[in-house]
Amino acid sequence: MKPALLFLSHRIPYPPNKGDKIRSFHLLKYLAKRYRIFLAAFIDDPADWQYAEKLSEWCEQTHFIELKSTLGKIRSLKGFLTGEPLTLPYYYSSDMAAWVSEIMAQESVGNILVFSSSMAQYVKCGRFADINRIIDFVDVDSDKWRQYAEKKNWPMSWVYRREARQLLNYEREIAATFSASLLVSKMEAKLFKELAPESASRITYCSNGVDISAFDPAVDFPNPFQDAGPHIVFTGAMDYWPNEDAVVWFVNEVLPAAKKKWPSLMFFIVGSRPSDNVKSLGNISSVVVTGRVPDVKPYLQHATAVIAPMRIARGIQNKVLEAMAMAKPVIVSPMGLEGIDAEHGKEVLIASEADDYIEALDQIISGLNSQLGLYARGRILSDFSWENTLPKIDQWLI
Repeated sequence: MKPALLFLSHRIPYPPNKGDKIRSFHLLKYLAKRYRIFLAAFIDDPADWQYAEKLSEWCEQTHFIELKSTLGKIRSLKGFLTGEPLTLPYYYSSDMAAWVSEIMAQESVGNILVFSSSMAQYVKCGRFADINRIIDFVDVDSDKWRQYAEKKNWPMSWVYRREARQLLNYEREIAATFSASLLVSKMEAKLFKELAPESASRITYCSNGVDISAFDPAVDFPNPFQDAGPHIVFTGAMDYWPNEDAVVWFVNEVLPAAKKKWPSLMFFIVGSRPSDNVKSLGNISSVVVTGRVPDVKPYLQHATAVIAPMRIARGIQNKVLEAMAMAKPVIVSPMGLEGIDAEHGKEVLIASEADDYIEALDQIISGLNSQLGLYARGRILSDFSWENTLPKIDQWLI
């Protein structure tokens, strides 16, 4: 019989249709080859309940709890009284804690994999000290809150600065007591080592990957575009503020000049749960906000260019990896390229200011750099297949 492993995730790791779920799903699937998985996770999107049973394919037992954003935000206010990060009460459930205790009492669990810092609270107390605990922070979330604070006005800037400070203290506490801390890239691990030097020897990274057989440009996908284009595409969960910030900036700062140069250009924002700000962009005749789509691959395959004008980012952008895997020309900001060792002008085009995006679009639309996508696909095959990245976790498991 395979040994038992407890897997705790802040979001159901299926379907793999957004950044954290892509990583958590492939990690779970990899671990299921060697362990009996006992999975507990929150479900924050009602559409995901239909997939709960699907995870039994890889898990011996699962436990899912509905997470309502409004109630979570109310719970998070407790953090102001206790001094803890607001993130922790947002993700606290007595039901979750009871299930974890039940599994620990019934099974001989030798490994615990915690996906995201908010879930560490369930296995933090002393009775878990002798169990091999690994946390996948993915990103340094505390630094993301710091970036938010820089973009927001008071009082939210104060709230975000507080969260950055308190969450970093918590991240350091967890890193000091767990066997290993994983980050999504070498750069992200380097940052966390600087922020938590006392745990540097147990901080490492396991890069994200791409399902290269699924994101294959040789497969013909139906064309989702009805007009001649050119078509510029952005993909991502559109209730996530860094994604919202990116597309709003692009529409306001780049799109007007792009339309003057290419009057028929269309900008497609492809992703689930668009915020009100994102939906309002759809009122512009040259912008299409799709909302949730069954598959992003057709939009990637038939795009003239894929953009990732991220101004707030941590870790690795899966949207960039997937577009590169589909052999598409990608225009990306320096922050959006973090953790991806791709060469400007050969595998991607890096753009910072509005004029940079216009110049990059001109190169792509005019047919220059026609090999960009081919080289981009090659970079993914060599550095970002899950088969190459996931085995790094084996050294920390027992």
